[in-house]
Amino acid sequence: MGNCLEGRSKVDNSLSSRTSTSGTTQSAYKSSNSLRLSNLTLPTNSEKSTSGSLPTPRSEGEILSSPHLKAFTLNELKNATRNFRQDNLIGEGGFGYVYKGWIDEHTLSASRAGSGIVVAIKKLKPEGFQGHKEWLSEVNYLGQLHHPNLVKLVGYCVDGSNRLLVYEYMPKGSLENHLFRRGARPLSWAKRIRVAVDAARGLSFLHNSKEKVIYRRLTAKCDVYSFGVVLLELLSGRHAVDKTKVGVEQNLVDWARPYLGDRRKLFRIMDTKLEGQYPQKGAFMVAILALQCIGEAKLRPQMSEVLHALEQLSTTKQSQSPSHSRLSTGSHSPVPPRLSSSNHSPVPKSPLKHNFPSPMNKSPRGSPVPHQLKSPRGL
Repeated sequence: MGNCLEGRSKVDNSLSSRTSTSGTTQSAYKSSNSLRLSNLTLPTNSEKSTSGSLPTPRSEGEILSSPHLKAFTLNELKNATRNFRQDNLIGEGGFGYVYKGWIDEHTLSASRAGSGIVVAIKKLKPEGFQGHKEWLSEVNYLGQLHHPNLVKLVGYCVDGSNRLLVYEYMPKGSLENHLFRRGARPLSWAKRIRVAVDAARGLSFLHNSKEKVIYRRLTAKCDVYSFGVVLLELLSGRHAVDKTKVGVEQNLVDWARPYLGDRRKLFRIMDTKLEGQYPQKGAFMVAILALQCIGEAKLRPQMSEVLHALEQLSTTKQSQSPSHSRLSTGSHSPVPPRLSSSNHSPVPKSPLKHNFPSPMNKSPRGSPVPHQLKSPRGL
């Protein structure tokens, strides 16, 4: 109980970033340091979910006639991608393939490579994880929901058994690329926090929207768990699941959990690529927040509360200043009173405003939920 299971797919580079002022990870934005999300799902009438009641359902015809989306023909998208050429392939996953394409900025018709605007075109595999129902759900909600932290859906194509989605293109790649790819410039602590804040903004918007949309499939609580895993990846620089590791280290949640509530041992899971350039206080606060998110389902916070905690952290000067120093145990401890725990007590308090009980050692083990999060602009 309490864990959400899902297979990890390869990076969907189409949902990464729009602009950049430096060479690191970017995500899709308009005017803010926002993180874009896709793969939206909504529980069916037969599913029980904490995400709330369903809105009045729309017919497929109503969904596909949205004035905000362009209905592309398959030939148009073939032309836009030069017949889905291999050198235009930018991503692949269980759902299918993502290609780079070009369309006219004004008419949205296909244009030759290098002219017009770049888009990312997701072509579903007929036998893939995402079927027509999920495809239609994504068209439905991305066609209605608009937020700086959500990827923009430009249009779609339905032609026989072919199902395609056309998104805005974010050229700097995904968070996963920049966090794990060999040779990539390490993300600074400040940029990692910005990624976390922007991701939380997007998820919080979805959970609190009128439609009560959840990001990955099951429940809002599973989204929170998934977000907790992302926080662990940002802290450790490790994949959620890594079969190249041995034993418990293959599962990031299982490996990291014993260290998250202990400020003296937290350094053991921190990303070595940070080279100690992170605030001890801020890292501990993020670790405690991650612990809350991956804990027992009924004790997990809401995304709005997670967002509030992260926004407070991002504006705290002490939490942003890098430090090589060891953690202090005296009166000048970098851990604030509400997070501090006695040297004899392994149970920390929550950084959230409601002080949720610590879920340490309460949640059963299981495979963590993957993410397809994109990093923020200006990194």
